[in-house]
Amino acid sequence: MPRLTPEGLHIRPRQPDFDLPSPLPRHWHSGDAFKSHFFNAMSVLFPDGERFFIDSVRLFRDQIEDPELREEIRGFIGQEGHHSREHQDYNQRLRDLGYNIDYLERGLQRRLAFVKRHLSPELQLAATCAVEHLTAILANALLSNPAWMDGADPRLARLWRWHALEETEHKAVAFDVYQQVCGSPWLRRRAMVQSTLFFTWDTLKGMRHMLKRDGLLWNWRVWRNGLVWLWGSRGIFRPLVRDYLDFYRRDFHPWQHDNRVLMERYQVEFAKEAA
Repeated sequence: MPRLTPEGLHIRPRQPDFDLPSPLPRHWHSGDAFKSHFFNAMSVLFPDGERFFIDSVRLFRDQIEDPELREEIRGFIGQEGHHSREHQDYNQRLRDLGYNIDYLERGLQRRLAFVKRHLSPELQLAATCAVEHLTAILANALLSNPAWMDGADPRLARLWRWHALEETEHKAVAFDVYQQVCGSPWLRRRAMVQSTLFFTWDTLKGMRHMLKRDGLLWNWRVWRNGLVWLWGSRGIFRPLVRDYLDFYRRDFHPWQHDNRVLMERYQVEFAKEAA
């Protein structure tokens, strides 16, 4: 299968100054606990998760001869490294509010340690491809629908736009490496099933913990309104289902979802921060 990544794609890490509020507003997204903790729970996963993504690609970097892809790998590692550091800062703000972030991180750290010890490098890379697809379709939806962040603290909203932009830029790097060193559709599909289950479990675990600390875990209105926001007739997840399922096609490639026009629109916002 030919490489479908657009030519001339520049993947460069940025170093914006987000000046996150300290203390972080407990319900920074429009005063809504569910929305705030949905994003907070994902943030908890990123520092360790993105270091795993970097390591899984590095395992195969020396096998890549294409100079353009090697340069994209360099940009991917730079961007993911910055994401990890920014979310560490974000997560420290959550610790300061009394959430047990160490508890939430330990489960993911144990699982990633098991994966590195017992699963093949190819399956580790396939898992990275899978989660990169999940983050790419979420990123595309966030950038396509600014209303996702209506009422959010502008500093947090900007951080999530920056993360979404860079996830879009490098969405095919791990996939292109995988295609060159393995390419098995079966292994890729297996990794997506597993990654979807764990990503969902970890996000729900984080939300449950934070809502419990807020005394809102059993507040049915919080869950009703939140689930409508995610899955209702205008829910933010509904349009993602078809894009998600595309990953299971034998001939799938991330840039079949060509959103360069959207990407270029947001690159203007962060042009001054490009390294």
